[in-house]
Amino acid sequence: MRTIVTANVNGIRAAAKKGLVPWLTDTTADVVLLQEVRATADQVPKTVTDVPGWHWLLAPAENEGAKGRAGVAVLTRTEPTARRIGFGSSEFDTCGRYAEVDLPGLTVGSLYLPSGETDTPRQEEKERFMAAFADYLTLAAKRAAEDGRELIVGGDFNIAHTEADLKNWRGNKKNAGFLPHERAWLTELYQQRGFTDVVRSLHPDTEGPYSWWSYRGRAFDNDAGWRIDLQIATAGAAAAARSARVERAPSHDTRWSDHAPVLCVYDL
Repeated sequence: MRTIVTANVNGIRAAAKKGLVPWLTDTTADVVLLQEVRATADQVPKTVTDVPGWHWLLAPAENEGAKGRAGVAVLTRTEPTARRIGFGSSEFDTCGRYAEVDLPGLTVGSLYLPSGETDTPRQEEKERFMAAFADYLTLAAKRAAEDGRELIVGGDFNIAHTEADLKNWRGNKKNAGFLPHERAWLTELYQQRGFTDVVRSLHPDTEGPYSWWSYRGRAFDNDAGWRIDLQIATAGAAAAARSARVERAPSHDTRWSDHAPVLCVYDL
């Protein structure tokens, strides 16, 4: 069995002060995918990197426009046989948006898709990323299959696919993250490019389970969230998925991020 967790830490330095270290120490995961690290290698707290048993691949945001905002990491119990940062994009490969590693029988990647903002250049950037990354996923799945591996990509996709994936879907129909063409992009990944939303496949008739709640108001207490932290997988990996859950904190004051870790167990 392999347990994979994806977690947007909302700034690894802040999360390290709120509970990330004991979580990383205690987790049963074989792979941990982090997003929104917001730190270079020398800025990641030693209390985090000193947690024993992990091999790190950090992809910080290096270009001026993304510094302090993005950054992803892949942590594995087993030393990877290959490490890659980016996906061959001159625009995005230094933005701390994607990193992946090869493990025996598996390629696993950490994704932080831009959040966008309706009718702004940020939304245009998001859509350029989406178009380029969809094509990369097709190539990566083909490469993995040729090498006898499955492909799993986990991360903050910043898109809620269906009405079941966010509490207030009626009030967000014109907002980034729930725009029709964003949702259609996920549909294309699932229906045309051969990927499966692992959590939804295991929980087909559930509202949520949500993985992000605004810090504003009582969103967490009222479970008024979004399901935007996903694990998508090629067919073999999806068929091997045995369980999935969101590691929701017991209370608002025990959260170490505005996101919760999403855990999936695979018989791989």
